[in-house]
Amino acid sequence: MRSHYCGDLNTSHLGQEVELCGWVHRRRDHGGVIFLDLRDRNGLAQVVVDPDTEEAFARADRARNEYVLKISGLVRHRPEGTVNPNMPTGEIEVLAKGVEVLNTADTPPFQLDEHGKVGEDVRLKYRYVDLRRPEMAEKLRFRSRVTHQIRNYLEEQGFLDIETPILTRATPEGARDYLVPSRTHDGHFFALPQSPQLFKQLLMVSGFDRYYQIAKCFRDEDLRADRQPEFTQIDLEASFVEENDIMAVAEGMIRKIFLEAKEVDLGDFPRMPYSEAMSRFGSDKPDLRIPLELVDVNDLMADVDFKVFSGPAKDPKGRVAALKVKGGAELSRKQIDDYTKFVGIYGARGLAWIKVNERAKGLEGLQSPIVKFMEGVVEELLDRVGAEDGDIIFFGADKTKIVNEALGALRCKLGEDLDLYTADWAPLWVVDFPMFEENSDGSLAALHHPFTAPLCTSEELQAHPGEQLSRAYDMVLNGTELGGGSIRIHNQDMQAAVFKVLGIDENEQREKFGFLLDALKFGAPPHGGLAFGLDRLMMLMTGAQSIREVIAFPKTQSAACVMTDAPGEVSQAQLKELNLRLRAKPQAE
Repeated sequence: MRSHYCGDLNTSHLGQEVELCGWVHRRRDHGGVIFLDLRDRNGLAQVVVDPDTEEAFARADRARNEYVLKISGLVRHRPEGTVNPNMPTGEIEVLAKGVEVLNTADTPPFQLDEHGKVGEDVRLKYRYVDLRRPEMAEKLRFRSRVTHQIRNYLEEQGFLDIETPILTRATPEGARDYLVPSRTHDGHFFALPQSPQLFKQLLMVSGFDRYYQIAKCFRDEDLRADRQPEFTQIDLEASFVEENDIMAVAEGMIRKIFLEAKEVDLGDFPRMPYSEAMSRFGSDKPDLRIPLELVDVNDLMADVDFKVFSGPAKDPKGRVAALKVKGGAELSRKQIDDYTKFVGIYGARGLAWIKVNERAKGLEGLQSPIVKFMEGVVEELLDRVGAEDGDIIFFGADKTKIVNEALGALRCKLGEDLDLYTADWAPLWVVDFPMFEENSDGSLAALHHPFTAPLCTSEELQAHPGEQLSRAYDMVLNGTELGGGSIRIHNQDMQAAVFKVLGIDENEQREKFGFLLDALKFGAPPHGGLAFGLDRLMMLMTGAQSIREVIAFPKTQSAACVMTDAPGEVSQAQLKELNLRLRAKPQAE
């Protein structure tokens, strides 16, 4: 029905007869001449309709915003003084010869150029209208280009695109499964995959050497800006590889798409052990654009007359850390109080601070309600953090986990609020993760997942499990974990040893992972892989504030689709087919 897209027209089309189809983005009547901005997925074109073309003019006169039109006309230069340098099509316009109304439209729930005045719930309810906005359409076009580049890169590297099942069985991978009742197997359930993890390992056992998939994954967990109940993963796995091999492929892919899609050279990807990341930044995904670091001061605080500090300093599981902010003495008391409330979100019971006004005056040059308790250590403290006049020092003192989370989050908050960023992009590999983490009851859980290979023998693993590191690696960009992976366990004995440490007995192993344990008996090669969150990657690359902005039809933070009213109720007939019965809702008192 059309010869060109609206947004593709330029001066090379001057004098050509064209046919365009699209939506009326804006209609203007200038002294009897009607101007229509016609919009399609590639952009806008200005259409001029003169009264001389009576039938076309009458139809254009009746057209309103979001009417669907077909325009036939001649491409010409815009008159002198009317060129719009802010539009790709700003040098040309189309003189209409014919206007056909393909469909009318009700008044949209919001004006596309005034979307900021409506709530996200309205935008999601009418998502098909929201996606007409040029900035939203560009995000999805960008996403399409990037996924195309990803496929090209991985296929050039010898990876095969292989699909894995969506209906599978529940396995413990760290989040709650979405369950699907089976009609043909009474009382049994499928689970939607949290990731293709087990199947891609089985593909390695099958000899498919290099696999990739842009895969849908499902996790029934609490949501936030960078999480959705269903999300897209760039999944890859390879055989006969070590960590450096997988990391090189993944790093090459990210470099390539940034160069091709954004013309950005990410530069070096430094590597940092997990322990160093936690010590210096309080996070295993540090934002290296922010020049603030945590400094351990346990030794200085162990004997001070201030139990808030001395208690955690003497506790083997405690930490006292300082965070110096250059020029931060200008922060007001209200700002400091706001930051105190902020760290409380992460379990911190307060936020101690010292303002360094005039260091040369000793204690008199410091401003703080706690400095009187640290007379004997204050000079060494200032030296250790490199404090100068005009700085402020914040302190965290508690269990190590709380201090890391609170000061790590405060570091990022300060970086954003004070605009401390020293670069646009800061990539990083975090390596040498612990194999396990401790639960609140003292039991151990896999830090990544139970199929990650440890950096030790099975005997060492069982003798000292809490001390072992894993062969895992995460790629971080600007404080966001883009993806993570590991070398996998390919030996049945090692896999059984890990399950034993995790408290998964032989019966449970057979029930949940019997097919994997069986496969490891039949010549499983050494293998490893990595998975990127495509939605997170797109959020970063487009500068979006939420992954909902880069997903065509996302869910809300309550895991609902307000456009389709999903999840919804089902009929009694459907429940009967599945041999299911709903519990009666409790009556309100």
